[in-house]
Amino acid sequence: MTSIRRAIGPLAVQPIGLGCMNLDHAYGPSVSAEQGERLLLGALDAGYDFLDTATLYGGGRNEERLGRVLSAHRSRFTLASKCGMAIVDVGGNKQRVIDGRPETLKRQCEDSLRRLRTDVIDLYYLHRWDKTVPIEDSVGALADLVRAGKIRGIGLSEVSAATLKRAHAVHPIMALQTEYSLWTRNPELGALQACAELGVACVAFSPVARGYLCGPLDADAFDAKDIRRSMPRFQAPHWAANQAVLPRYLQLATELGTTPAQLALAWVLHQAPHIVAIPGTTQESHMRDNLAAGALRLDATTLEALDQMINPQTVSGERYDAQANSEVDTER
Repeated sequence: MTSIRRAIGPLAVQPIGLGCMNLDHAYGPSVSAEQGERLLLGALDAGYDFLDTATLYGGGRNEERLGRVLSAHRSRFTLASKCGMAIVDVGGNKQRVIDGRPETLKRQCEDSLRRLRTDVIDLYYLHRWDKTVPIEDSVGALADLVRAGKIRGIGLSEVSAATLKRAHAVHPIMALQTEYSLWTRNPELGALQACAELGVACVAFSPVARGYLCGPLDADAFDAKDIRRSMPRFQAPHWAANQAVLPRYLQLATELGTTPAQLALAWVLHQAPHIVAIPGTTQESHMRDNLAAGALRLDATTLEALDQMINPQTVSGERYDAQANSEVDTER
């Protein structure tokens, strides 16, 4: 059984793309140059054709890694990156800063092109909407980059349906990237429908629930800098409640002959034809398993069972802490 490509604007990609953040950001130390090269080249050989990175990841290291390893293979994949959120030096301290001013976005694009060793980025997202800058101004700057031939299309990340529509009125938006999985259903509150109405692809990040839907996790063993340590769902008392839901899910995956991650990815893809999922991993075996999920077909009974099993009523805790919630514009 093969996967049917899905549209991101004029582009056609596999329904499963590769989120590259894990190699350098958010879940622990960067992987070695050798491990990263094996995973990235292995992904191309396995059939991945949509890779996602960002200015933020590793303070530019992730883009540099992709440029170093993949510049010779640039024609083989659709490249997505992001601007508007970066790690910058503030008074001698490294801080994550959201900055959507037009001049910042244009400068970050030039830096990304240099790090990625490419002349054009296929899909360039505003990583977070800087709420001190009208979305029209930030998108206007990205439209300038389209006209200059530096990017092929504009994306937004973690914004509401209303903000998406405002942005789309300035310049067509190619994709909305947002967290979507069995345990995070925010896009169902309006963004998914808005994407369908506007012809915008919905790119689902964290589709395996930050590892929760991959099998048993030991939250106490997370790296000291793992971002999940700040997320309520992985903290007491929510974590115990969420772990109690998992055995039934894992049993269903076993009965269906899939890995838990494949089942989670297949569920996401079944929600709408304009969805593309971008799970991340540092493991080659997981990378190959994830791609295969694009060809899985789930019947209505299985989809209903999954919906009843893991949903906003059965999941305990918010997806973000108060600070992170204040930085996004998604429906809640």
